[in-house]
Parts: sequence; C-alpha cells; structure tokens
Amino acid sequence: MEIKDLLKKNLMIMDLKADSKSDAINEMIDKYVSEGIVTDRATYLKGILDREAESTTGIGDEIAMPHAKTNAVNEAAVLFAKSSNGVDFDALDGKPVKLFFMIAAPEGANNAHLQALAKLSSLLIDPELVGKLKNAETPADVLALFEAAEAAKDVEDSHDAETTEPVDSDKKSFIVAVSACPNGIAHTYMAEAALKKAAKEKGIEIKVETNGSEGVKHRLTNEDIERADGVIITADKKVEMARFDGKPLLNRPVIDGINKADELIDLVEANQATTFHSTGNEASESESSNGGFWNEIYKDLMNGISHMLPFVVGGGIIMALSFFIERYTSATSLWFTFPNGIGNYAFSFLIPILAGFIAQSIGDLPALMPGVVGGYMATQSAASVMHTTSVSGFIGGLIAGFAAGLIVNGLKKLFKFVPKTLEGLKPMLIYPILSLLLVGALMFFAVNPVFAAVNAWVTGVLEGMGTGNAVLLGAVLAAMMSIDMGGPFNKAAYAFAIAAFTSTKNGDLMAAVMVGGMIPPLATAIVTTFWPKKFTAQEREAGISNWVLGLSFITEGAIPFATADPLRVIGSSIIGSAIGGGLSQLWKVSVPAPHGGIWVIALADHKLFYVLSVVIGAVIAGVIMGLWKPVKNSKNA
Repeated sequence: MEIKDLLKKNLMIMDLKADSKSDAINEMIDKYVSEGIVTDRATYLKGILDREAESTTGIGDEIAMPHAKTNAVNEAAVLFAKSSNGVDFDALDGKPVKLFFMIAAPEGANNAHLQALAKLSSLLIDPELVGKLKNAETPADVLALFEAAEAAKDVEDSHDAETTEPVDSDKKSFIVAVSACPNGIAHTYMAEAALKKAAKEKGIEIKVETNGSEGVKHRLTNEDIERADGVIITADKKVEMARFDGKPLLNRPVIDGINKADELIDLVEANQATTFHSTGNEASESESSNGGFWNEIYKDLMNGISHMLPFVVGGGIIMALSFFIERYTSATSLWFTFPNGIGNYAFSFLIPILAGFIAQSIGDLPALMPGVVGGYMATQSAASVMHTTSVSGFIGGLIAGFAAGLIVNGLKKLFKFVPKTLEGLKPMLIYPILSLLLVGALMFFAVNPVFAAVNAWVTGVLEGMGTGNAVLLGAVLAAMMSIDMGGPFNKAAYAFAIAAFTSTKNGDLMAAVMVGGMIPPLATAIVTTFWPKKFTAQEREAGISNWVLGLSFITEGAIPFATADPLRVIGSSIIGSAIGGGLSQLWKVSVPAPHGGIWVIALADHKLFYVLSVVIGAVIAGVIMGLWKPVKNSKNA
C-alpha cells in the first residue's frame, strides 16, 4: 500500500480556520465525519484527547500528528491540514503548528495500512519535504510532494539493501536501539527514521527495533546486542530491558529519538552512556533527557493521579447531586442517601487507588497490592488500638505509595539469588507477604501515629484560640481546610467547627470551614479555565468538574492537582481560603449545616456575603496559582 492510498485529496484542509488546539482538533474531526471515515465522533474525539493527555503530539518544527486507533474509524486514513497563521498546539518546541497530520486507524488495522503510516511518519523528518509542504497550495501539490518523497525513499532503501557489506567491527561502530510510543502509530517510526539517518551520516551501523501497532519489527537478537557498542532506548512505554544487562545504555523519551538523534548517537560514541544493570524483573520506561530523579517521581505521581481522577469526578459529581436533592427532600430520604452513599463509596477509594498506582509505577504489578492497602490505612483510624481517630489522608497515601514501590524493588534485589526452580514463589508468596507486612508496619507504627500527634496538637492550638478574635479564627480554620484536604489539619478544623456548632447551634465557624473547603477545587477550576496551557488535557477536564465539586464543598476535587504540584496548589489555596474564611467572619456569615456548600445557601445568614467570601477567596487563589504555575512542558511524545 502506498501513502496516496491513505492521504487523499478529499481529506485535506488547505486553510484551517481554527485558532486554538481544541478548535483545530474539532475542525479536523468534522472533516472526517463528513467524509464518512469516522462513524462515532464522540468516541474518536475521546481517543484523540486521551492521546494528547499522555503527551502532546505537537512534535516541533510546526508539525503535529494527533492520532487515535478506535472502532469508530471505518478505514485507515490520514487527514492533512494546513494553517497559515499557526495554532498553539502545546508543541514541544513552543512554536505554533502549521502542518497537521491527523491519523485515523481502525481497531485491527491491517499491516499494509500500518506500514504505509510508518512510511509517512518517517518521511516527515526530512526538513526539505516539510518546507515544501508549508508552501503547498492545493491538495494535488501535497500528493505530488509525498509521491516524489516516497519514490525517492524506495530507491534509497533499495540501494541500501543492495550495497550492504559485511560488517568490519574494527572499522565501523555498531549501535542497537529500541523505539516505542504509546499508540505505536507515528512517533515510533519517526524516531526510527531519525536514528537511522543520523547514524548513516556519521558512518555508524545501527539496528532499530520498533515496538509499534503492527507488533515488534526488526527484533534485536542476542547476537546483535552482544556485538553492539551501546544501546539507545527511545520509548514512552515499557519495553523489555533485562536483555541489555551489562551494556552501555541511554534511556530517553521517544521525542528525543526524533529531535535529538545526533546527540544520542554522539553520547554513545563518546562513552557517555551508563552501564545498565538488570534486576531480572523489570520492563522499564524511558527517563527524561533532563533526567533523572525528579522526572521519575513526577511520572510515578501522574500514574497514581490519572487512575484516581475517575473516582474524584464520578463520585464527586454524584455526591454534589445528592446535596442538591437534599434541599428538596431530607437527610434521611432515599433520594438523598442513595446517591450520597454512592459518591462516598467512590471517594473511599481515592487514596488507596492513588497509592496503589504510584507503587505499581515504581515496582510494577507486585507493588500494587501493598500500595493499595497502605493507602487504605492512610484513610482509616485505628481507634481500637491507637486510641485515636486521626488519619494521614493523601499525604499518608503518597508515603504509602512510594514506600510500597521502593520496598518491592528492594525485595527483588534481595531475593535475586533465588534459584530459577523457585522463581514462581517470589510473585506468589515472597513479595506479597513481606511487602504487605513492611508497608503495614510503616503506616501503623510510624505514619498514622505521627499524624495523630499532629492532629492532637492542632486541636489544642484551636481550643486555645477560643473565639476571642472571630476573623482570625475563621481565617485559620479556613486555611487548614486547604492544607491537606482530608488529612489531620483538615479534619481538625472541621471537627472543631462541628463541635462549636453542636454545642452552641451557632453556624459562624461552619461558614468559615465551608468557605475554606470550597475554595481549593474552585481555584483549580479557575486556573485550568483561564491558564489552560499550564495543564494537560486530562487536568483541564478535571478542572471543569471542579466547578461543581467546589460549589458542593467537596475539597477532595483538588487532591489530584495538589498531589502533582503541592507547593503551588496548596500554597495558593491556603492564601485564598484564609482570606475567604476571614471575610465570612468579618461579615458575620453563619451556615447552620455541616455540609452542602452553595446548595445550603437558603439556610445561611447574610447570603450575599457568603457568596462573596467564596468568590473572592477562590479568585485570589486561582490568580496566584495561575501566575505562579509554569507553562506545561511535556517531555514525552
């Protein structure tokens, strides 16, 4: 199959009108739908957005290749679009995108289609072709350029095959590489082509294994690896790593294979690659070129957050709906208790899921179970044993997740000596039992007791403050709601306000706590709306749901943002919440209800000032967060 069989004149937009990433995606999908290529617009759009959430497909040099593989596609196709002014597409080099190649691949696309897509992708590393495409005026011009480039590549490949000579190991260096991206449609093959081109220019022999949609191609043999002077991994998904034990190895994102092929080969040639030592159990992902430690931590965090978000959104929205229904029924009505219970069930999984998938990212599947249990322990009091009802919340969950992953990795190294005949005992008995005992002991004897002591201290401080200065107390209580969003500070503030309300029937401090708890999710909703470039697509979607969660006094909606960027998100939220809580007391707002957020406004005194306290605090927190947070700079492709 040739490129022209995928890239057709009726699938070209020579004057893209869109001026934003979202509009560009939608305009191209509309073209696919109108031409009958895409049968289910929503499903295909979700596939495109899910891929963008993993990392931008704006690869640089004013090119973007959004793509999705889904059963909503009738036949494999490539839509070409050209923008005169360029569109901000979150490209890796920050430049506006002028050339778009939107790939639509059906589930089970045949090899002929996939090979044509691979060839098209590999052609786009040619700067001469890219320059000519930017000046193309008609669909016929675009097709002619690709046909000429494809013919030239076929001649070059044929010539290379005919002139292949036996390798003289004393004369020519030999490098092996592996290229892989999440969908395996475009970036995998662009990195392969770039590495081959750079190696050829430097007179170096290279063999590149691709882990793409059509499976593993050009698989590296044991002889290849043994003979190689070095290994280059450019991958954004897990690849088989143990086979490279003892070899000098560079492990980078796939985008580095596209944009930094020369540099990677030079580093291997200069003996700058680190010798790789296998634990015998790993299948590793790439490290950032800016490497290292902090990028790995961020990757692990995002793995936990991405799995936690559906629980936040689904459970939170249903819980918010229950508060709205409660206004028209009662707290004992099935119409309220059923959705409220469902929401609470979903929320009970937030921290365990966060911890479990952080642990899995670090220690693979054996770490999932101890991570989940450790996260669950962070949400449960141990009153019968420890005589405390304190929990460690999401901070404890983070500790549990990272601890479980590191403990499992330590166990893998510790039991590396186990004979192969007993290898099956490790994942079935050794890892689950020992990791659970160690993580459980850490949470039970160290993490939760520390937070119990923190909770007792905070409660004592609050009781010492009394109500002598209502504005100051309101500001402190509201700020505490933002510190750990469900942890000891949050719980202490809420319990103090509940105790005051129960004993006096005065809802002043409940108003401060309610305002403080509403502000963090509302602030994240504001910042993702007005500073979208500073967040991933997945974060922007979560930000939309936080409008509802914030208004409903569901502080947990901000946890994914606080986990990913604690200093900026929590710091901004504390400031906004303190101001909002202080204002609520200055204006003598009272809310005689323990929950409900904006939905209990009918019960509040000074309703306008209740709303103003929330709005002012949320806007201040959102603006600080928006100005403080840097523009999103994805390193993956």
